[in-house]
Formats: sequence, C-alpha cells, structure tokens
Amino acid sequence: MRSIWNGSISFGLVTIPVKTYSATDRTSSVSFVRIHEKDGAQIQYRKICELDGKEVPNEEVGKGYQAPGDETIVPITDDDLSQLPMPTAKTLSILSFADPGEIDPLQLDKAYYLGPNGASAIKPYTLLREALEHHQRVAVGKVAMRGRESLAMLRAHDGAIVMHTLLWPDQIRPATGVVPDDVELRENELTLAETLMDSLGELDPEELHDDYREAVEELVAAKLEGEEPAAPSASGASGARVLDLTAALEKSLRAARGGGEGDAQEESASVTPIRGRKTTKKSEAAPGGGKRSGTATKKAAKKTAPAAAKKTAAKKTAAAPKAAATAKKTTSSRGTTGGTSKQTASKKTASKSTAKKAPAKKTGRQSSA
Repeated sequence: MRSIWNGSISFGLVTIPVKTYSATDRTSSVSFVRIHEKDGAQIQYRKICELDGKEVPNEEVGKGYQAPGDETIVPITDDDLSQLPMPTAKTLSILSFADPGEIDPLQLDKAYYLGPNGASAIKPYTLLREALEHHQRVAVGKVAMRGRESLAMLRAHDGAIVMHTLLWPDQIRPATGVVPDDVELRENELTLAETLMDSLGELDPEELHDDYREAVEELVAAKLEGEEPAAPSASGASGARVLDLTAALEKSLRAARGGGEGDAQEESASVTPIRGRKTTKKSEAAPGGGKRSGTATKKAAKKTAPAAAKKTAAKKTAAAPKAAATAKKTTSSRGTTGGTSKQTASKKTASKSTAKKAPAKKTGRQSSA
C-alpha cells in the first residue's frame, strides 16, 4: 500500500514515527458515469472560469476560502497553510484515553492504518498497540491532514493501530423532529424483542457481500450480450400486514430458532384463509372423496336393506303355494302304501303347513308397512 501521510504519534514524552495508509477501498462499490441519453456519449466535466468563460488547466487551479453567507473569496496558498501555528500538522497528539463505548459512532469518519516508520519506531509502536489492547482503551487526540484538523481515535485491531478521524461534536446534528412521541410498550413485547436479538446469533463477516453490485454486474453482462435482463425474483416477505406486534415477534422468534422463513410463511398462510377452509370441506363432500361421501354411502345402504328384505319375503311368499301343492301330490301318491308311509307324509305335510303359515305372517307385516 502507498502511504498517504507521514507524521508521528505523541504519547507523553514518547514519539512514534508512523506512516498512514488508507484502510478502506471504495473502488469495488457501484459507480456510474453520466452520459448523453441521445447518443450515449460520456459527459465531461471541465473547469470553466466564470469571468472569461474559458477552460482552466489543473496547474492553474488553486484554493480559496469563502465564508458562509459571504460572496467574497480569499485566495489561500500552500505557503500560507504551512506557516500556520498548528502543532498537529505533522504530529498526532494524544489527549486522553477513553472507553470505546464513550465514542459516539456518529462521529466516526474515515479509517486509516498506522504503521511504524523506521526501525526505531517498531518497539514504541508495539508498546502502544499492546497497551491499548490489554487495557481495552482507545486513544483520543487531534491531527491535521489534507488541510484540516480533526479529532482522531486510535485503537488496536488485527495486530495494527487503526486511526479513525472523528467529526467535531458541533458537526453532529440533533435528532429534533425525528424522535416519535411517547409510546407505551408492554413488558412481554420488550422481552420478546430481547429474546429475538439473542436468538439471531453472531454475524459472520465472510457471509456479507454486495448483492446490489452483483445484480448490476449481471445486468451489464446481459446488455452486452444483447439479452433481456432477468426479471426480479419475488420477495420472500409476506405481503400481508402484521398488525399485532406480539404475534410478529413470536413468529420471528420461532423462525430464528430453526423453523426458518418457510415455516413462518406456512403459519401465516394457515391462519389467514378462513374461507379456504370452508371451500375445502365442500370439496371433500363431493362424490368420491371425504367423510361426507362415506356418510352418504351408509345412508344409501340403510335405504337398500329394507328393499332387499321386502324382495326376499316376497320370494318366500310366492314359493309357499308351490310347496303346498307339491306336498298334496306327494300325500295322495303315497296313500296306497302302508301306515308308516301315511304317518311320515302327514308329518311332512304338517311341517310344511307350519312353514306356510310363518311366511304368511311376515307377508302381513310387510303389507301393513
């Protein structure tokens, strides 16, 4: 990495020469150029003088100071800035050490790595880094970089000392007009929210990536190949508005504990479609499916049973006269034989006549029914 500022850290009577390197890289983020929509040509920005209307080359561009609300511009040269009585121009003076929680994240501006500049700076550099890490403190001081002085915070990170430039307290805008009015919260809602926070687990930095940049790259690749951009996929979030905050927290907690987003969607789907349930029951009553079709079959069976009984009784009634006639013929034909044959025939005739009377009673009941 290329050093962007060389100076020193003033730690009491200890001076630590350091080199400053940029800790962040914004080149990977999405950036667009301005074009002329009519022909697609890129639009150039030129430095034009307001007096003569001519373009000004970079070597003739200087600095000037314009006070807020004043149209007067005062030219400022690099020599003027170098003669300012600014002890922080080349030295980061540590003013105090504080707990990291005392620094408002709103003040964090830019981040830089500080490395030792020279062999003599290695030991004091390591001493300061270890002291910050072991004592769990951050150093707060002032430094002047790139023509301006700002607050700075030093902390130990990944074996190095990191410097964060801080905004001045008067550069932080108040939250007036942003904070809502007093809202009453129930104790169980706060408990559920805290439980949900604990159940979401720790953040894995390796899983973080820029989805927007990947989508733009796919869009550009599709346009270069002359293809239509892919349609956006449907969002996994439910479209229904959740009005009950407690219910929403409970569902989120169940999903975070392992149910997953799919289970949360199934729960919301099972609660919402009340009419769908009635429709399902009606569909079950259709022929060939469900409990109601089985009930109808049982009723049909009950209706069929009496009809079958009537047919059976009718057959028995019709068969009775035939049996009696056969019995008479048998008796007359056997009358010429011995007494034993007559007794036998009379017994058979009596039993058959008894059988003939029994169906007659059943027939009477059926006819009355």
